Amino acid sequence: MAGGQLLLVDDEPGLRQAVQAYLEDSGFTVYVASNAKDGLELAQQKLPDLIISDIMMPQVDGYQFLKQLREDPQFKTLPVVFLTARGMTSDRIQGYNAGCDAYISKPFDPDELVAVVQNLLDRQVALREAASDESYNIADLARQIAEIKALLTQRGALPSPTTSLKLDLTPREESVLALVVDGLMNKQIASRLDTSVRNVEKYVSRLFTKTGTTSRTELVRFALENGLVQSGNRE
Repeated sequence: MAGGQLLLVDDEPGLRQAVQAYLEDSGFTVYVASNAKDGLELAQQKLPDLIISDIMMPQVDGYQFLKQLREDPQFKTLPVVFLTARGMTSDRIQGYNAGCDAYISKPFDPDELVAVVQNLLDRQVALREAASDESYNIADLARQIAEIKALLTQRGALPSPTTSLKLDLTPREESVLALVVDGLMNKQIASRLDTSVRNVEKYVSRLFTKTGTTSRTELVRFALENGLVQSGNRE
């Protein structure tokens, strides 16, 4: 069964609607944008699992759109499929050199598009699982977090809410951060917040980017030192 959130960016209304309908019938959630500017904004809002983009679009073409995406740390490894009428070998080479993950020429077989999309999503899942929080020693991570809390409390280093650092965190990011500080793993956080593990992974990745940290222990220390969450247990 297919699944996942897709973003389709194409300036042709008829094709956009037809592709959206076929992908949704195949089990995907599909967001649509008619140009690259709206596509980039929607990507930042919805955090899709994969993007399908035309190349020949006004103002900002597909190559520029892909470049803008890759400049954002949270989209550096996001799968991008070019779906375009430009089907020459030189066009394909340019697309792959630009960083797309698949290149499909119009006219195309919708079943091929679904197969390509599902394959890329499956590959992303496999990569995430290889580096997922299952590789953490949960007991060891909990111990490290407890030690960080104790050490900062002894030092009197925990700031009060009035002096805490202000970051542009969404309410959902704040909720995920609080549960990370409590030592919960992604699967536990997903269950607590009634969402998918994939979404939790995205939020944790965004927290790493916004705080300049690269691990859960660094994130916990940063959050506590800057008063981003309460230090007490919120069970």
